[in-house]
Amino acid sequence: MIGVAIIGAGQAGLQAAVSLRQGGYSGSIALFGDEPQAPYQRPPLSKKFLSGEIGAERLELRPQQFFTENNITLHLGTSVASLDVSASEITTNDGKTHAFEHAILATGTRPRALNIPGADLEGVLTLRSIADVDRLRPSIAEGKKAVIVGGGYIGLEVAAVAKSLGLDVTVIETFDRVLQRVVSPDMSDFFAKTHALRGVKINAGEAVTRISLNHGSRVVETNLNTEYPADIILIAVGAVPNTELAEAAGLEVKNGIVVDENAKTSAENIFAAGDCTSFYSRLYDRHLRLESVQNAIDQAKIAALSILGTAETYDPVPWFWSDQYDIKLQIAGLSDGYDQADLRGDPDTNAFGIVYGKDGTLIAVDTVNQPRGHMLARRAIGKPLADFDWHP
Repeated sequence: MIGVAIIGAGQAGLQAAVSLRQGGYSGSIALFGDEPQAPYQRPPLSKKFLSGEIGAERLELRPQQFFTENNITLHLGTSVASLDVSASEITTNDGKTHAFEHAILATGTRPRALNIPGADLEGVLTLRSIADVDRLRPSIAEGKKAVIVGGGYIGLEVAAVAKSLGLDVTVIETFDRVLQRVVSPDMSDFFAKTHALRGVKINAGEAVTRISLNHGSRVVETNLNTEYPADIILIAVGAVPNTELAEAAGLEVKNGIVVDENAKTSAENIFAAGDCTSFYSRLYDRHLRLESVQNAIDQAKIAALSILGTAETYDPVPWFWSDQYDIKLQIAGLSDGYDQADLRGDPDTNAFGIVYGKDGTLIAVDTVNQPRGHMLARRAIGKPLADFDWHP
């Protein structure tokens, strides 16, 4: 029997195993991951790894020796096909059944599909894994045309890398502006201008309706009857949580696997952590599902503590970042629902911030190339807006 079966070998799954051993857990730990690689970090995939600045070995979160020394069994290239809550068993894709005392679901997310004709054509790509980058990289060459569908973090980060490598890049965004779901119009304008100055074409308010082949060449068609020939097509329209295993097992799921403040699911001995979870935030007075390294690490620590019998309450200040060219965007908190957005500093200097308030409370701060402001913001979220006197 496995002491703790961790389903998902990403950042959250690994952190849960690390925290269990650091906390003195002496039982067996098994980590199940459907990719062939040992746990690795994903943020560089759309940045330094895609550009070739770093290799796959730099993505590794821990060397193989770590798993051996800490008696953590890796089941790589192994997906979990079913979870039996009442029997405390999982069955893997090879037909083997594993009993466990506790389980942690760290199943993460997958790229959201674009439900249009031609989305499944060869050469239409997404970016979530090392394998995805390996499929994308051979097509990257100076002068080639790249069409990126989606103006969120991933889309813009890939656009920055592709443009830096000499490609002709077009970003098509359904919403009226890039990053619309996460930042204010001022910040969206800044990033649109940043890309435009480098020659990236951003077409906002335009929806892709079809991807077709024309004499062997790919063409992206939109609702404006515009056609974009493309050597590379990347779909980057968000992510959906991998909750199918939990749903089939009868666990509570609502835009993620529902967990309490101790990372426990609706089953007594099953926990969950990371991008796949939905938890209640006292700070924001609503359920959240966060896609971030911060959430993956911190919630996994809480899950481990709960198994160790030293549970703590999870109520984080979320934070995120994005690197595009020489610009580092750092976000503390969640700005949606704001009723006040104050621009501090001058965007033309590439060093400024936007401070968001709601009902007189500081709820979020976006900073560009201002690491000190970001750190100050993380400590001030949830406090009176008038007390946050940071300026670039």
